[in-house]
Amino acid sequence: MIMLIPRKIAFFFATILSLSIATHGYGSLQNSVIKYQYSEVVQQDIAKLSQFDEYIRYFSGFSYFVPKHKVSADFIRALILAESGANPLARSEKNARGLGQILYSTGSQAGKELANSLTSFRHVPKHKLNSLKEEDLFDPAVNILLTCYLIAKYNYRFNGRLDLVVSAWNAGENTESLSFGQHAPYKETEDLIGKINAYYIYLLKTRKFQN
Repeated sequence: MIMLIPRKIAFFFATILSLSIATHGYGSLQNSVIKYQYSEVVQQDIAKLSQFDEYIRYFSGFSYFVPKHKVSADFIRALILAESGANPLARSEKNARGLGQILYSTGSQAGKELANSLTSFRHVPKHKLNSLKEEDLFDPAVNILLTCYLIAKYNYRFNGRLDLVVSAWNAGENTESLSFGQHAPYKETEDLIGKINAYYIYLLKTRKFQN
């Protein structure tokens, strides 16, 4: 099953997947969750990520879709670590770029949506968002802003379910299976769900011990 959180904070944290996923069609996802369940983030990657912490804290502090509901900074960290290992110049075979591995078509649309919003941001001017260039996705501030915005969007649309949020992120928010409340049936997507879930839990536990 999937662990639920109170609806009041449903858009703050993505839900954490348990290891007893029993929903139809989740057998292979369970394998990915188990595969990565004991994963620990490479400390060198955490060190690299720390240089972008100001951006992560700042851009995750906005309520993009629901008042007083924000994305989890640790979830953004987990996603970045899983996607790029905190390398701002990372580039995939599919031409996804930067810390969050964002496709230009997705980033460009998100940039226009943010440029047309009533909110202004430090670090990233609206004219840059409105006419985003492909190389702008290598800019950590731009990439992290777009990542926070898109995750907030998917959190809102899919009620904070980690599997669906990551599925929308990786395979596209209009993937047919999402309309039936199921993740995209791709191995790459399932592995990313498992990895982000594990990294997210690891970061939350680490922060708990630090506090």
